[in-house]
Amino acid sequence: MNDTHLKSILITGGTGTFGRSFAKTVLENYPHIEKVVIFSRDEFKQFEMSNLDWCQKHQKRLRFFVGDVRDKDRLLRAFSGIDVVVHAAALKQIPSCEYNPFEAIKTNVWGAQNVIEAALDCKVKRVVALSTDKACSPINLYGATKLCSDKLFISANSYAGLQDTRFAVVRYGNVTGSRGSLIPFFQKLVEAKADSMPITDERMTRFWLNIHEAVDLVLLALNNTLGGEIFVPKIPSVKITDIAKAIAPHIPIKIIGIRPGEKIHEKMISIDDARNTIEFDNYFVIQPDLNLSWAKRTKAGLKGTKVSPDFEYHSGNNTDWLNVDQVRKLIKKLNPENANSNRNLNDKVTMNNPQNVTINIYESK
Repeated sequence: MNDTHLKSILITGGTGTFGRSFAKTVLENYPHIEKVVIFSRDEFKQFEMSNLDWCQKHQKRLRFFVGDVRDKDRLLRAFSGIDVVVHAAALKQIPSCEYNPFEAIKTNVWGAQNVIEAALDCKVKRVVALSTDKACSPINLYGATKLCSDKLFISANSYAGLQDTRFAVVRYGNVTGSRGSLIPFFQKLVEAKADSMPITDERMTRFWLNIHEAVDLVLLALNNTLGGEIFVPKIPSVKITDIAKAIAPHIPIKIIGIRPGEKIHEKMISIDDARNTIEFDNYFVIQPDLNLSWAKRTKAGLKGTKVSPDFEYHSGNNTDWLNVDQVRKLIKKLNPENANSNRNLNDKVTMNNPQNVTINIYESK
C-alpha cells in the first residue's frame, strides 16, 4: 500500500493460503503498516500460524481474532480502528457447496453483506474482496454465491455516499498448490501409489497463477481502486492432463467423466462484460455497469484500452500456456511458508509478464 495513511489491515479467512502469504508480504515490505489482524474461525489454525518463524518475528504488529463472517457483531468489533479489509473468507469446495447449499449462501453471500455493513459502520477506507473465475457465467452454487458477493461489493460503493470507503473485487483462477486444490490431490495419489490419475475430461483447462501473483493483484486493487472495479490478471492456462503428466509421468491417466457443476474451460471475462472492460499490459479492469456518480468517476479515471465488443477471456482461448516442463518447475518451487516475499511492491507489480508494470492506472485519485 503506497498510502501511508493506511496503517492497519484485517484479513478475513486470514489463516488460508492467501491470507498467510498476504500477511507475510505486508509485514515484510510495508514498515508503515502498524497492525495486521488475522480474522478466522479456527483457533487451532491461528495457533499454528502464530508459531511460524515470520509471525514470531513480527508478533508486535500481528493480531489474531477468532470470529466468523456470519457474525456481524463480531465483525463490528474486529473492524474497529481498521483502515483496510481484505475479504478472503469463503466456502470454496464445489461438492461441499452443492451438498450444503444454504451453508454456502450464509458464508459467501450473507457473510459478504456483513463485511460490507461492518466496513461502512466502522469507516474502513478500503475493502478488496477475493472472487473466482467460477463467478463468471456460473453453473454451480459456489460460483453463483461468489457472483452475488461480487455484485454486493460493487454496489456497496453507492451506500458509502460521501464517506471515503471504497470497495473493489479481484477475480483470478487456481492458485498453484493452495489447500484442497489439484496439485496436492495428485501428489497424495502418487504417495498412495495409485494405479491411475483421475481426470474428468481430457479437454479440461484452467487458469493458473502462483500465490505471489494473487497477492500482487490485491495490492494493485488496494492502490488504485476508485470503487466498483473488478481486477482480472492476465495469467497462463494449463491443461489438466499436463498437470497430471508433470506430477506423475509414469502413472496412466484415467478419464472418469465431468462432475456436476464443472466446466471444460473456466471464464474470467464474458462477452457481456466486454463492453465495460479496459485492458492494460498485464491485467484487465471490468468497470461497474451502473449509471451512478461513483461509477462514472471510475470510468473517467481509467487510462487503459477498451477491448472489442466480442472479447471473451477464458482458459481455452488464452494465448499464454504452461507446458509440462513449466508446470513441473513451478511445482518444485512450491513452499509458501518459506518463499521469499521481500519483493519491491511499493511502486510496481509483476503479473505473468516478466516486465514490471507500474500500478498507477488512474489520472487522479
